[in-house]
Amino acid sequence: MKSCLWLAVSLNASTLALCEGCKRNSQKTRPPVPTTQKQAQLRPPETKKGFEPGYLKLHRSGELKKRAEAMWKIMESCQLCPRECGVNRLEGEQGFCQATSQLEVSAYHPHFGEEKSLVGKGGSGTIFMTNCSLRCVFCINWQISIGGEGRPVKIEDMAAMMLQLQAKGCPNINIVTPTHYSPHVVLALHMAAVKGLKIPLVYNTCGWERLDILQHLDGVVDIYLPDFKYADSEKAAKYSSGADTYPAITKKALLEMHRQVGTAHPAPDGLMDRGLMIRHLVMPNRVGGSRKVVEWIASNLPKDTYLNIMSQYTPMHKASEYPKISRKITRAEYQEVIGRAKELGLTNLDIQGSPVR
Repeated sequence: MKSCLWLAVSLNASTLALCEGCKRNSQKTRPPVPTTQKQAQLRPPETKKGFEPGYLKLHRSGELKKRAEAMWKIMESCQLCPRECGVNRLEGEQGFCQATSQLEVSAYHPHFGEEKSLVGKGGSGTIFMTNCSLRCVFCINWQISIGGEGRPVKIEDMAAMMLQLQAKGCPNINIVTPTHYSPHVVLALHMAAVKGLKIPLVYNTCGWERLDILQHLDGVVDIYLPDFKYADSEKAAKYSSGADTYPAITKKALLEMHRQVGTAHPAPDGLMDRGLMIRHLVMPNRVGGSRKVVEWIASNLPKDTYLNIMSQYTPMHKASEYPKISRKITRAEYQEVIGRAKELGLTNLDIQGSPVR
């Protein structure tokens, strides 16, 4: 995740503890309120000329609600993520992700640590979901994704969050780690659309997504923001809780995401409205297989595919127990990936500042 977050979330708080740079820019958010309260205070921004989020068309036809209901039923024997653990979350059973059907959110607020084309002047409207199906040993947000820090909220409350973020001037709604709560997200989107939501939806995911679930999201998501973490299945299994299928499934998912939304390029105002935006975190000792990652992108997607080559790997959570990932990356490791991407003719690169080492 590009977000320069050091998450220290209290179950009784609705804001994130951010690094100093984000603290200066973040706006504190009150706990969610039901959609029936204080709606007069919400003043949606003017719709951008020539753009309408895809979910609005589905909402008007009634298809959006139908999609949400179909996805909800999948939780009866849950197969929302590639784990396909098959538990009955509707009866309160926990999946591998540690989630039941009860929606849990750790925080929501305008966030200024995302890609520039998502932030704009108002900050990306991020909603951070609790729990995760991938469970990486180096996760920087492990307190939330693995530790389960967050609070139960109603779907109506998530819809209210979306509307509040829009009213604050956020140019998009950015759902972080959405996979295991994708039915809830679509239901909340339906409720928020009734009340005037009209900004793009960003699906901020680890990239490990099942094709049939993505097909439910076709026309719902405006901007896919997936990670492409690993090129090697053994590394994926070792560092992401046995997820040896990560490379194969993620490649198929990226192709499907591109089919749905196309290549991401900013609109004239500099903001992204639609498209695929891939993130790749460079890891020490070539653990992520970065050269193979950029080679696959160059061979299978357009050369102007948006690719954020991220340099901020930090050994968090249990990373110190794994010698090859127990340090930050070097400048040489990062430059190697950039150089290979340029050699391959990739032209839409988001390149960050040099690593500390």
